Amino acid sequence: MLDPTKLADWQIAQEAEKNMPTFADWQERLQLQKEEVIPYDRVCKLDFMKIMNRLQDKPNGKYIEVTAITPTPLGEGKSTTSLGLIQGLGKLGKKVGGCLRQPSGGPTMNIKGSAAGGGNSLLIPMTEFSLGLTGDMNDINNAHNLAMIALNARMQHEYNYDDETLAKRHLQRLDIDAKKVSWNFAMDFSAQCLRNIVIGLGGKMDGFTMNSSFGITASSELMAILAVSWDLADLRKRIGEIVLAYDKHGNPVTAEDLEVAGAMTAWMRNAINPTLCSTLEYQPCLVHAGPFANIAIGQSSIIGDRLGLKLFDYHVTESGFAADIGFEKFWNIKCRLSGLKPDCSVLVATVRALKMHGGGPAVVPGRPIPEAYTKQNLDLLEKGLENLLHHVGIIQQSGLKPVVCLNAFATDTKEEIAFVRRAVEAKGARFAVSNHWLYGGEGAQELAETVMDACKEKTEFHHLYDNKMPLGERVELIAKKVYGADGVEWSPEAIKKLQEIEGNPKYADFATMMVKSHLSLSHDPSLKGVPKNWRLPVRDILLYHGAHFICIMTGTISLMPGTGSDPAYRRVDVDTQTGEVRGIF
Repeated sequence: MLDPTKLADWQIAQEAEKNMPTFADWQERLQLQKEEVIPYDRVCKLDFMKIMNRLQDKPNGKYIEVTAITPTPLGEGKSTTSLGLIQGLGKLGKKVGGCLRQPSGGPTMNIKGSAAGGGNSLLIPMTEFSLGLTGDMNDINNAHNLAMIALNARMQHEYNYDDETLAKRHLQRLDIDAKKVSWNFAMDFSAQCLRNIVIGLGGKMDGFTMNSSFGITASSELMAILAVSWDLADLRKRIGEIVLAYDKHGNPVTAEDLEVAGAMTAWMRNAINPTLCSTLEYQPCLVHAGPFANIAIGQSSIIGDRLGLKLFDYHVTESGFAADIGFEKFWNIKCRLSGLKPDCSVLVATVRALKMHGGGPAVVPGRPIPEAYTKQNLDLLEKGLENLLHHVGIIQQSGLKPVVCLNAFATDTKEEIAFVRRAVEAKGARFAVSNHWLYGGEGAQELAETVMDACKEKTEFHHLYDNKMPLGERVELIAKKVYGADGVEWSPEAIKKLQEIEGNPKYADFATMMVKSHLSLSHDPSLKGVPKNWRLPVRDILLYHGAHFICIMTGTISLMPGTGSDPAYRRVDVDTQTGEVRGIF
């Protein structure tokens, strides 16, 4: 085991990658058929449908979800904890695996870095995982941009040709309204300069001139669709239902109308299969999908979880952001769509974040951590515990008894840890300290044993609301029961859309996708702890017709992040002698 206090993550990863399991090793360990393994360089994809057809009668393993408290801007280590838990269960001799989201090139090359975990709880091969893996991001990019190309080309031809000429070219006029185009372009980087653009400048052969934009690939509706699709047939159906624009009479123009849905699916045909990677201690971990956790579901795929539950006795999956967003969507959307019921939820917390919620100084990425977070301060800790206990209560409403995992730092004192333990256990939750970052699976033994104990307990898992409940009542319930708001305030535009949606049966099975800041229980990221005496403002409602999402917009969410002044790419390079990539974190 290497010392993460002296070595960078990429150095630890490269050492472990020397002994990664081969395709033959995975085939033997997971009892896979040869034709079920699709090699890609140092990793492989698993043929989802072939494996599911063979194992359809096999009982599912234990289903474990990992979420967190409201994080600092540095995060609470959910991915690191998920990998540490997998390693900890592996140390106990359990057949364990998991499924994580694929990282986006935007954060990887920006301030946040890769989502590969850290220290001695990493996902390998780290370079491949962080830089495109087996091409799913590229497939989604191509499918997304093909739809935009089809839309703009159609608008150009309809503008330039009369009905007779269009008919000769086997085209029917769609009368697309240039002011009501809801699709854009996608790329997998953070590029604020592309948030608002004009396309089609030049002559009549240079495309239709109109305002447009770019979104980061993780925010594409296609990524959301990949995360919630049941199989390839479901993926194809959902892609056909994507609304790209509206015509001049207000009717939707879909990917099927533009006859591009089939080609989009062709680009994504391989993305339906999860990729198999490895923990630092060589337990299997699937990687599939990577949708935004605000505008979309923020989970690895339903397909990945279905597959993992057949392959492993313990399957670990991670939800994006904190429990008010990530777990809420896992609880009320992902589990509803998949029909799966979790056996345990792990709530990750750090002493650092609790002190921030207790009134500690601002935590800014790229700057030194203030001394308040590295010295014992039980007063800040006590005040900040309210946020943790609120998140415990969110999970308890589902019928689960959560395991609170204190992701340990070297600066945490025995008194601070004991203080948190007493508060958590008094709330009726289990508690475990984990040192996986420093010691890998060995440091996660307490967490692994506590999770195993939780999985033995019979639960009465249930959703917060019935889908037959009117949309407005659902949003009100989530605001009060999950966020702790006093109620909801709807803008006039949102009220108009709400009435249209509630009066239209076609939206009856659409999921309620709350869009809110992840840095606070409220809509205001500056409000820490558990805000009191506030109402949730809903300014707009967006519809993802292919994903079947009703997105409740409670704040301004940019689908294209910006690149910071000290991005990670400044420290990434290649060893020209070995070809190894250095500097990824």
